[in-house]
Amino acid sequence: MLALLLSLFRLVWLFGKGQRDVVLENLALRQQLSIYQRKQKRPRLIGGDRWFWMTISVMWKNWRQALLIVHPDTVVRWQRERFRRHWGGLSSKPGRIGRPPIKREIRRLIQTLAKANPLWRAPRIHGELKKLGIAVSERTVSRVLRSIPRRPSQNWRTFLRNHMGETVAIDFFTVATIRLRVLFVFLVMEHGRRRVLHFGITEHPTAEWTGQQMVEAFWEGESKTYVIRDRDKIYGEEFRRRLRSLSMKEVISGFQSPWQNAYVERLIGSIRRECLDHVVVLSHRHLRRLLKSYMDYYHRSRTHLGLGKDAPEPRGIMRQGEIIAIPQVGGLHHRYERRVA
Repeated sequence: MLALLLSLFRLVWLFGKGQRDVVLENLALRQQLSIYQRKQKRPRLIGGDRWFWMTISVMWKNWRQALLIVHPDTVVRWQRERFRRHWGGLSSKPGRIGRPPIKREIRRLIQTLAKANPLWRAPRIHGELKKLGIAVSERTVSRVLRSIPRRPSQNWRTFLRNHMGETVAIDFFTVATIRLRVLFVFLVMEHGRRRVLHFGITEHPTAEWTGQQMVEAFWEGESKTYVIRDRDKIYGEEFRRRLRSLSMKEVISGFQSPWQNAYVERLIGSIRRECLDHVVVLSHRHLRRLLKSYMDYYHRSRTHLGLGKDAPEPRGIMRQGEIIAIPQVGGLHHRYERRVA
């Protein structure tokens, strides 16, 4: 303790004698020696060390000559970071002038509007917010939109909803017979009321046969605008030529994406679960009779969630009379009605 006091007295005495540079150099060297004396494998600088060198760099112009542990540029960087933190803290205090941050609720609302309306940009969303009484600048909306991944176009659900009445879906499914032969069933389904406009059965499907099925599906009525199909090679040039003659446009689903043709895929699943999984198909003629029976039940009796629990051919509501059961599809299903006595 006595040695420390004598050392400090000597430094003060030298400082008073005009030996300012000697005193500061002595302090700088002693401070670096104290860092090496710490019980660590590698000397580490703490906050006090940084403050010491930032202070001495202001007081002494030759401070770089006595610095051995770090580079002089490091001390300069510490000073700049200190300056930046100081003024950054002042600007972030409440009551200071500056652009206020956008509220989290408004940011979420902008994100919701952008995701629900992929065709809207910053001016349109800003106008909607203005009508809701939310005061936010268009530039702020634009900055929020940059952080949201935007779809390049409308999604499949929006497309199907907007073109429901002008869209049909087509697809194949296979049925094995008792003689181990494979029959291909081709379906044409319209989206508006989920009606099956046509079905065909063959053992050897071709592009010509498939195109002819499309002609037969619309020979009595007006054709639709869009046809959704998968990427099966059976839809060849002859099939596309027949579609052009009907003034219909193809909408091709993505690779291995059956969900993009969900209505007809769901119909095929219903046919299997509610009919074909419970019978043994004997022949081509037997399969056609089964499908006709099921399609009659499907159109007139079976209720659909997507149609408000109504049938493709709307059923009236009966409130009076005795309830009776009418067997359909060979007794696999029943239709229930009220009969007045």
